[in-house]
Amino acid sequence: MSIDPTTYMNPEIVKVPKSGIRRFFDVAETMPGAISLGVGEPDFVTPYHIRNAAINSLLDGETQYTSNWGLLSLREEIARYMESRYNVTYDPKKEILVTVGASEGIDLSLRVLLNPGEEVLVPEPSYVSYAPGVIFAGGVPVPVPTSAENGFVLTPEAVQAAVTSRTKAIILPYPNNPTGAVIGREMLQRLRKVFVENNLIVISDEIYSELCYSEQGHISIASLPEMRERTIVLNGFSKAFAMTGWRMGYICAPAAFTDVMCKIHQYTILCAPRQGQVAAEEALRQGREDGYADVVRMRQSYDRRRRLMVKAFRDMGLSCFEPLGAFYVFPGIEKTGLSSEEFCGRLLREKQVVAVPGTAFGACGEGHIRCCYATALDKLTEALSRMADFVQHL
Repeated sequence: MSIDPTTYMNPEIVKVPKSGIRRFFDVAETMPGAISLGVGEPDFVTPYHIRNAAINSLLDGETQYTSNWGLLSLREEIARYMESRYNVTYDPKKEILVTVGASEGIDLSLRVLLNPGEEVLVPEPSYVSYAPGVIFAGGVPVPVPTSAENGFVLTPEAVQAAVTSRTKAIILPYPNNPTGAVIGREMLQRLRKVFVENNLIVISDEIYSELCYSEQGHISIASLPEMRERTIVLNGFSKAFAMTGWRMGYICAPAAFTDVMCKIHQYTILCAPRQGQVAAEEALRQGREDGYADVVRMRQSYDRRRRLMVKAFRDMGLSCFEPLGAFYVFPGIEKTGLSSEEFCGRLLREKQVVAVPGTAFGACGEGHIRCCYATALDKLTEALSRMADFVQHL
């Protein structure tokens, strides 16, 4: 007897659209000569000493499971890192959980917090996985729009206007993907007051914390008064240490949260891969000793490309907010008369350049596109040349 598989599936999950990032990237893979500015992945390989640590671990026969929490030696390095870089102290035995990328951290945080129908505030534009993650956990994502006029920064007034009796938490995605926006200390203090007054839990995604281009650098909201107890910090090694394929992340939060998160983790994942943990520990240990030289080198390279891209888009006559974090630019394309989808579709077909429609990151992303500058300089220069020609002949 034949069956209709769709009748067995959760309709709320079925109707979630596929990622708007990968759609254009997959098409481009079939096009000779295409240049992708679509996927947010460093063009650097993982530094040799990090790779070598994992290789030596394999050669030494270290192929066993680790603790569900992750190697204690890695968690101790994470604790040192968080205290020295962001002025937040965590107990490595009870308040740090090693995850399979920061993405698992998003999933664990939402599943631990949400009862069916509870709401999570999601600033937009922002990372494509937040709203689907809320839905997968049985919650309701509530978009909180930001705009170029306010630097794509979340404001206390916008948060307060979105809060209802069902609001449980808010995701704080800074430095921001796709806009490159960062939040300064003064605005964080104002937001802190609103979060506390409304008794919100903050899921602070700090995966781009090392990629800030201002003197201030990244400020973790968990370091502010009254915030450590109500903040779940997510971070990882993919962006700052060029370790995307290793899938290594971590959660820092009060023990009451991490204890329950580890329960889900131990039943669904068991533990992050041992060699990835060894590599991550080496990244932090060496960074502590040499002032994070690998990170500094990559950040300086990204900064040069960042300035190149902002100037290039402005020279094309397009508005372009100056990003101060991550490795993306989010130029406005309203003057072309095309929607974000139309612009990216034609750019790919006519010039073989991949950009991501701003609408992939929320409805308020319309009129923008996302371009990643973690791309080799020669390819970046060629892509910008093609885009300039495309815009000129619209």
